[in-house]
Amino acid sequence: MKKTVFKRKIYDEMLEWKRESAGETALLIEGSRRVGKSTIVRHFAEREYKSHLIIDFANTTEDVKSLFQNLGEIDSFFSHLKILTGKTLHERESVIIFDEVQMCPHARQAIKYLVADGRYDYIETGSLISIHKNVENIVIPSEEDVINMHPLDFEEFCWANGDFETIPFVRETFLKKKALTDAVNRKIMRDFRTYMLVGGMPQAVNKYIETKDFSKVDRAKRSIIRLYEQDFQKLDKTGKAAAIFKAIPSELHKNGSRFQVSAIAENAKTQTVANIVSMMEDSHTVNVAYHADDPSVGLELSSNKSVWKMYLCDTGLFVTLAFWDKKFIDNIIYKKLLNDTLDSNLGYVYENVVAQMLTAAGNKLFYYTWAAPGNHVYEVDFLLSRGFKLFPVEVKSSGYSTHKSLDEFCEKFSKRISNRYLVYTKDLRKDKETLLVPIYMVGLL
Repeated sequence: MKKTVFKRKIYDEMLEWKRESAGETALLIEGSRRVGKSTIVRHFAEREYKSHLIIDFANTTEDVKSLFQNLGEIDSFFSHLKILTGKTLHERESVIIFDEVQMCPHARQAIKYLVADGRYDYIETGSLISIHKNVENIVIPSEEDVINMHPLDFEEFCWANGDFETIPFVRETFLKKKALTDAVNRKIMRDFRTYMLVGGMPQAVNKYIETKDFSKVDRAKRSIIRLYEQDFQKLDKTGKAAAIFKAIPSELHKNGSRFQVSAIAENAKTQTVANIVSMMEDSHTVNVAYHADDPSVGLELSSNKSVWKMYLCDTGLFVTLAFWDKKFIDNIIYKKLLNDTLDSNLGYVYENVVAQMLTAAGNKLFYYTWAAPGNHVYEVDFLLSRGFKLFPVEVKSSGYSTHKSLDEFCEKFSKRISNRYLVYTKDLRKDKETLLVPIYMVGLL
């Protein structure tokens, strides 16, 4: 399959790093596997530097790796590196890329000295990079700027499909708080549902653009999911991480107030589970929302690390994982999503995409639940901290616009609340103090 270089927003962040850093720091790009790190870094190096050297530590020689065991005299190090790789480098005009740097921890440790030398720029890419197993015997360099790379967001998906008009229009509409009209909303919602089905992993997006065949897209996503499962099996020999990963859709489907680990991993100790969840977060394959026990602008201060919900980093992968035991032709969610006939029992798909969009926009995820009369539980799906106020967010999987939990939350914590949002599938409008927002606008909240 032809590898397409999609337009990505991270490119501008990399340009800013190059300009602001001026060689004083390396750039570390973290993200899940297959999210496009290597592709965008290579593209950046080809366009922004006179020459570049890529060392793929997952596929390089032991001779190259051994250079980092003991840098010794720096001129000698560079001489040997150039001979072994056959690359010509130019002072302050070249970049050296450490791809999959977690495979060679000593190379990451060497960043401190290489940056201090100042001859070249350095970009590192890695998955599962901050897991203790990969860094326990090295000194983590402080001379790193870090950027997290996410799957393509909806705007990037539109760009990939040749649409550069929709999101600027949506952004302007949101800022002016104007309705789009039902016809326009229906069209954008259909495009957004396509995005939810395909997802934002470059391999799946490329397959969709090439074929417009959802069955082939589904096969591409399954290969990525299997890769993630294999990674979790390697990192957690007990199998708990892989089991938790596969249970994400079913746990969300239960619509409970927390992820019930006990149903998946019996007798798992609290600290063991916490370590596994932390490892899974580090992998960037999942997004975790923690319960805020006392919701205020300092959400992290009251977050309960033992009460959480988990989402997949990419909703396209989520859709495939939710029907993992079904052949593609039996995967009713594709037809239901595309034709806007998704019933309330499948609403967790929308919750996952909102979690994905909020994370990509730089938000940490928090939620809040509390007891209601009649053995009922109120829940606010997501809490955003903005300035000195909270923005509560409730998610609906349809055009259904009632928001009892949101109203009760805002009454309970009235002094802490500013804007309040109900995310749904219909047009932008106001319902008293609540702004009803089409789901494709979530990244603008």
